[in-house]
This record gives sequence, C-alpha cells and structure tokens, in this order.
Amino acid sequence: MSETPDITGGLDCEESRDSKLKPFEEKLQKLVHKAYVSGGPTGQKVKNFLNGTWIGEPLHVVLTDIPIGAWTVALVCDGLDLIGHKRELAGAADASITIGLVGAAGAAVTGITDWQDADAPARRLGMIHGILNVSAATLYLTSLICRKKKARTSGHILAAVGYGVMSAAAHLGGKMVYEFRVGVDRTDGEVFPQDFVAVMPETDLAESKPTRVEHDGVPILLVRRGTRVFALAETCSHFSGPLSEGKLVGDSIVCPWHASRFALEDGRVLDGPAVHPQPCLEVRMQNGQIEVRRPLCDVS
Repeated sequence: MSETPDITGGLDCEESRDSKLKPFEEKLQKLVHKAYVSGGPTGQKVKNFLNGTWIGEPLHVVLTDIPIGAWTVALVCDGLDLIGHKRELAGAADASITIGLVGAAGAAVTGITDWQDADAPARRLGMIHGILNVSAATLYLTSLICRKKKARTSGHILAAVGYGVMSAAAHLGGKMVYEFRVGVDRTDGEVFPQDFVAVMPETDLAESKPTRVEHDGVPILLVRRGTRVFALAETCSHFSGPLSEGKLVGDSIVCPWHASRFALEDGRVLDGPAVHPQPCLEVRMQNGQIEVRRPLCDVS
C-alpha cells in the first residue's frame, strides 16, 4: 500500500524557505504589525495615537522637530563654549542634548509605527533612516555620559559626529516624503465635479457593495446603505489603496491594503494608519441617475 505524500509538510518547508528569502526589513515590519494586532482594540487605539489620527497629521513628523531643534542648539552652545569657555553655555548644551534624546525616543516610537505600513522601496529606505537616527541618538547619549564624567572634549566630538549622522537621516526622511510620498495625502490634487454630474444609474448600485465609478478619470466610491448613498474619494489617502475593494464595517469602509478605516458619513479617519480624511461628495438622485459633486463649502 502506497503512502500518501505529506503535502502539508511540503508546504511548510516551502513557506519556511520563502520566509528566509524575504528581506529583513519585511520580517521586522511583520513583527511590529503582529505586536499591535495582538493588543486587540487597545493596540489599535495606541497605534491610532502614535500614527497621529487625532491631529490629522503624522505625529512622527511633529516629534522629529524636537531632536533636530534641540541638537542644533547644543551644537551652537558647544561652539560658543569652546570660544568663550562659559559654564552657562556648557550647561545649556547638556540640557539641549537631554531634551533631544527625549524627543528622539518619541520620534522613534512613532516612526516605527508609521514604517510598519510602508511599502517597498520606501520600506528599506525607512529602515536605513531609522538605523541612522538610532545611531545619532546613541552618539548623543554617549556624549552626554562623557560630559557628566568631565570628558567634555570627547563629548563635543561625539555630539558633532551625531549631528552629522542625524543630518543624513533627516535627508532620507525628506526623500521618503517628497519622492515616495510617505505621510502625504494621496487624494490631494484629485479634482471632483463642482456641479452635480451623473456617475451611475441608481438601479445599478447594489446594497452594501462598495462600488467604484469614475468622473474625468478620478475614481469615486459609492456605497448604498438602506435609503442613503454615500460618495467618497475611492483612492485611500494613506497609500492610494482601492477602497472599492475594501470591506464595510457598519457605516465605515476599511482599506484593503493597510486597514485604515473611514466613516462613510464624513470621511473622517476612524482607524489609522491613515491620518488624512477621505474627501466626501454630495449625492442626489435625479432622473434615475446617481449624481455627485463636491460639497459647496469646498468649492473655491
């Protein structure tokens, strides 16, 4: 009697082999993602806070100003201290380094929270950006320890090197924003009709089925919920995911790419990683057609 081949074992081996071939940054990204998912609703709330959904902007971008500003002040104070040998300037430099380290810790936590949802090639660039920032913070921490031990010359040198490393990291951070559009509203620049236009026969829109239509090449999401029809930008503001392929959760739509969740009523962000709301359109039924337009308050 022949033995049945162990298909499951073969698949496990294949998955294991594929896992080993995946880039390190992708594996790390999944570990961070699992950490938040394991926290359930609480984990999602923490993630929302760190993403910055509550302020409508990436919190990471706000916090990065703290170490950059504080360590710039430290660099200036160190320079003046070397020239004038003033104790108060030395103290100001040390205090600025400490403030920068606190800010860097916050920027690191929010940064890795945003980074877990970044796609290639921004994912690898983001990892390098993070490694450089951790290196800069380590140099500044070592500098502070040297200063406390009265080895101020070594502290000055370490801080200067740290500033150079931080500057390189900041350059990569800018590249992620301006070249790969990380943290940028992906719906910005989409033009929606200022006057009501027909986009779909009313009878063609099924109940509770996210549906994509277009007007002048701009995708629009339509959702029928009972007697109401909602219309939003179909392109997810986070990373351009197709919301028409997402799932409905109550009166909200979940992006299929990174699980950002938006209210159908007004497009506000209910769950990150998105921080920018989805543009909403006014809807009316006219002559058997579904018509949409930008809200009057948005028309310039």
